[in-house]
Amino acid sequence: LLGWCDSPKKGLLLVYELVPQGSLDKHIHDNPRLLTWSERYKIILGLGSALRYLHLDWEQCVVHGDIKPNNIMLDSSYNTKLGDFGLARLVDHGSDPKTTALLQGTMGYVDPDFLNTSRRSTQSDVYSFGIVLLEIVSGRKPVSRQDPSSFVLPKWVWSLYSQGATADAADPRLRPCAAAEERQMERALVVGLWCAHRDPAERPSVAQAMHALQSEDASLPALPADMYNVEAAPPGFAVADSGGFVSSSSNGGVRSPATATRTFSSE
Repeated sequence: LLGWCDSPKKGLLLVYELVPQGSLDKHIHDNPRLLTWSERYKIILGLGSALRYLHLDWEQCVVHGDIKPNNIMLDSSYNTKLGDFGLARLVDHGSDPKTTALLQGTMGYVDPDFLNTSRRSTQSDVYSFGIVLLEIVSGRKPVSRQDPSSFVLPKWVWSLYSQGATADAADPRLRPCAAAEERQMERALVVGLWCAHRDPAERPSVAQAMHALQSEDASLPALPADMYNVEAAPPGFAVADSGGFVSSSSNGGVRSPATATRTFSSE
């Protein structure tokens, strides 16, 4: 934030620095110029550092609530800027997450546990961070927009992981690559799966995830063989209209208050 002004005609205006490279989503999916692995790795570490600051390093904990490539901006040097705090919540460090009656998020990135409990926590952000990690490394979107049940990115990466072929999930456009880069890609994929674990208690903190990403000596967990043997898409997801919004058409086993409002964007 660079500044602000209060105009009688236009109201409150906030002035932010210009991020000329735009959103990460554009660079992964809609840019003829391929992001190199070193650029992707820099973006991953920048996003993790921003999230660690929000969760741990400020006087209160900030839960972002909508981490996705569209909200990750890049400056001229491809430094990461995490934006769009419209769903963010402030909580005291160490306090339990509070239930919300408004369930919002983006299809493919929203934590399934948040849908079941109506409680948004730092682990919800860690889940989304894990999905973005998988997307950056693989170059693939987390779900198919036309048929969300036809392809689920973490489930696909996990299937390769369970076969001992995790590195095969990396964007094929990055091949051939040096052995050190391949090890980084594979480690990032495993950390992404770890963060996107279906059980929030098994997910790392953002600090643990960053340590695992930055240190080859850091041990990685052995993920369970049945982690994605259950349906990966949250129950009740259905495309509501052509405008890109999805919502729960029925409870479908989701434990949420009867008054909860669900609004999910596919963008």
